[in-house]
Amino acid sequence: MEFKHTSVLLQETIENLKIKPEGIYVDGTLGGGGHASEIAERLKGAGRLIGIDQDADAMEAAGKRLEPYGGHVTLIRDNYCHMKEVLRQIGVESVDGIVLDLGVSSFQLDNVERGFSYKYDTPLDMRMDTRQRLSAKEIINDYSEAELYRIIRDYGEEQFAKNIAKHIAAARKDKPVETTGQLCEIIKTAIPAKMRAVGGHPAKRTFQAIRIECNRELEVLKDSLDDLISLLKPGGRICIITFHSLEDRIVKSAFRKNENPCTCPPDFPVCVCGQVSQGRVITKKPILPSEGEMEANKRAKSAKLRVFSKTEGK
Repeated sequence: MEFKHTSVLLQETIENLKIKPEGIYVDGTLGGGGHASEIAERLKGAGRLIGIDQDADAMEAAGKRLEPYGGHVTLIRDNYCHMKEVLRQIGVESVDGIVLDLGVSSFQLDNVERGFSYKYDTPLDMRMDTRQRLSAKEIINDYSEAELYRIIRDYGEEQFAKNIAKHIAAARKDKPVETTGQLCEIIKTAIPAKMRAVGGHPAKRTFQAIRIECNRELEVLKDSLDDLISLLKPGGRICIITFHSLEDRIVKSAFRKNENPCTCPPDFPVCVCGQVSQGRVITKKPILPSEGEMEANKRAKSAKLRVFSKTEGK
């Protein structure tokens, strides 16, 4: 199966990176190499692109796509949360730009074997990195009912989270829940029929929640942002594309904190906390896809791009 992923907000991201032909850029969620190939195409001389992804299929697909750019490209299989350490290992201390596209690729969703989609009946998996032990199957069968409720409520923003968790806990007493099809049926029985008829597939939010938990997506994002900003050279930029409100909130908050980290009470005449601004938020409001892009790619509808620029002269 070919690795397909239509890069969302591609031109807007490239424009906001302000690419220098001899700069160093990192795509921390390489995917199929859509953003990466656009960056690599603009590089010359000592210009360098470092692509990071934890998905083996993505690495293979991106490697082929980026072959024409040869010596400008370095690919590393890892999670972007280890970016600082990974870059240090290849002798890179700071970079001119970083891109994160936090969307799940079309390949991952449509590849039956990966168990990300509620459209097919396949073994529960949902691991971005197939080397890790924890999969969706362990979460569904081993987490307590209370933990499942919390995950589905918080990560899926699902109004029937309590009932869904209750139904999962009851179903697994008889036999383990092992496939996406089984999970879909359990979810359907937990949601009132009239509510199942509106708002898309009834399992959509629960599947999102389980995937986020399985891959620690929000935890990784929250714990990484300060580090990523610290890697930027003066004037360097980080562009992050999110696909749901929880991710967007984390990015918005981290960017604001790095722009204005002062913890002094508002009535203090001068700052005494010693916290120094790391730069400025370029996007006071997120950049959204155009009508044309949303029509051409339905997965673009919830996308938001936020951009942060490191202080010049730092």
